[in-house]
Amino acid sequence: MARVENKAEASGTAYLIATLAKALREQQQLSQEELGKKIGYTGSAVSAMETCAQPASDQMLVRLEEVIGAGLGVFEKARECVRLDKYPAQFKNFAPLEQKALTLQSYATLVIHGLFQTEAYARALIGGGYPPLSEQRVAELVEARMVRKALLNRDPPALIEVVLDEATLLRKVGSEEIMRQQLLYLVECAQRRNVTLQVMPLARGLRGEHAGLHGEITLLETPGHERLVYVQPQDESLLISDPAKVTTYNHRYAKIRAQSLGPDESLGLIKQLAGEQP
Repeated sequence: MARVENKAEASGTAYLIATLAKALREQQQLSQEELGKKIGYTGSAVSAMETCAQPASDQMLVRLEEVIGAGLGVFEKARECVRLDKYPAQFKNFAPLEQKALTLQSYATLVIHGLFQTEAYARALIGGGYPPLSEQRVAELVEARMVRKALLNRDPPALIEVVLDEATLLRKVGSEEIMRQQLLYLVECAQRRNVTLQVMPLARGLRGEHAGLHGEITLLETPGHERLVYVQPQDESLLISDPAKVTTYNHRYAKIRAQSLGPDESLGLIKQLAGEQP
């Protein structure tokens, strides 16, 4: 009875993967233990996947494709669907657009942009949110956030610009060591050829005012050269395609970028905050 309930509660994607994995395993006359050894998991983990008690992770799908995929590519195609299942509802519509974007420009005001978070930083951030989440849900969201990093290494590369408010660098998330490693990771990311990283200093101008005081913003260009704007206040989201509004947001982002420290000066500040020689 428990197994039936787990299947009923699982997403359609998880159930389909479980059904296909079991059918292909049995077709190749492998026990759950045998398949587990081949893909680097226990037989219990395979059983949990097949009963939907614990849906397949991204890495398990990679290994299933390699070992029992039979050249069909079904587990590889399922990876994107599984990732979407794990994202919060307000991010699901944007996630596929982000991964396919030609250009991505973003201004982050409260925390380090998700594409540039370390796993430890993301876990501390997500685990410390409200309302509290189960450990399993925290692990799912952290994994989904880490998978987003594929955009950084995509071929052809996406051109990525991110302006971080200095407050995101000063706000401690997790321990001192987690923050230090996060800052060092930003230094590493800033040296990628397809990434431009800038910092909006707290002491900007005579009175500290600047064009970014309206809040966070993300702009992207799709493969079809459509320009979109994404904003995410609290736990809601808004995807804007109206050309006039998109133009306004593009102009605002351009002003934010112009008012920020240059890439070299920004890199020096991040190194300094990390305790490294700028």
